[in-house]
Amino acid sequence: MLIRIVRLTLDPAHVDAFRDHFKSVAPRIREFDGCDHLELWTDATYPNVVITHSHWADDNALQAYRASALFRSAWATVKPLFAARPQAFSAEVAHPASDIEAARLDA
Repeated sequence: MLIRIVRLTLDPAHVDAFRDHFKSVAPRIREFDGCDHLELWTDATYPNVVITHSHWADDNALQAYRASALFRSAWATVKPLFAARPQAFSAEVAHPASDIEAARLDA
């Protein structure tokens, strides 16, 4: 599994437009082959900063989405709403929470 985190700093005047667009496109992203999870977070300090959190079967699934018409359309809509360059990274789970919890219970 690949976890994708994308931090988006929005122009404060466009936060509602972004949220509306996310609500409309999120179900289609979630249905995309290889997408197993999708959430939108808001920074606790800066309400114009949002973070997408998604899980993908693997990097190939993420790259297929990024090459899709769905991504190109969604990105074209939200890109003008940014106040700063997005920050994105992908990660794999190195030490799952279930292992940590099991070790805590065994202690």
